[in-house]
Amino acid sequence: MNPITKDFTPTIAIVYHSSYGHTRRVAHAIARGANAQLDAKALDILQLSDDDWAYLDNADLIVFGSAVYMGSVTAAFKAFMDSTSKRWVARTWQGKFAAGFANSGGLSGDKLAVLQQITLFAMQHGMNWVGMPLMPTGSSEQDLNRLSSFLGLMTQSIDAPVEETPCEGDMATALWFGEHLAQTVLRFVGNR
Repeated sequence: MNPITKDFTPTIAIVYHSSYGHTRRVAHAIARGANAQLDAKALDILQLSDDDWAYLDNADLIVFGSAVYMGSVTAAFKAFMDSTSKRWVARTWQGKFAAGFANSGGLSGDKLAVLQQITLFAMQHGMNWVGMPLMPTGSSEQDLNRLSSFLGLMTQSIDAPVEETPCEGDMATALWFGEHLAQTVLRFVGNR
């Protein structure tokens, strides 16, 4: 083995905003799915330290996640996006992989618009988008990809405690998504 790559561990950063904890729950499920294969951390945008920013800058893949407010990312997530302008100019994230997820109360809830907004943000940074190639297994609350999304992960949180929503199928899909993202990173950058 090349001594340069001997201690290399690929990383995934999941950066998100969650007002009530439901989107946080999804972010941590993605991290659990990815952590089975590599190092992944879920990072709340409202609590980013200098070390967290360094983790983002060094991550091989960044997953961006937001609750859906009025058909868009939250104001806090938009502020995070705007705060990356120096990284955009310096092309700090260019060439990294990116993925996204959106969580809303409605079945549609304009999650697609949020995923498109996040995708455009990643493209502005010169990142390479990783979608979700999981065929829907049905539409019940136990089914994987029940919301039939391929651009990224979509989950639904009804007005209930964080422990109860998103539903079982959405949480299982989040785990699957984390595993898929880890496999993608390992396939393309894991042999550095």
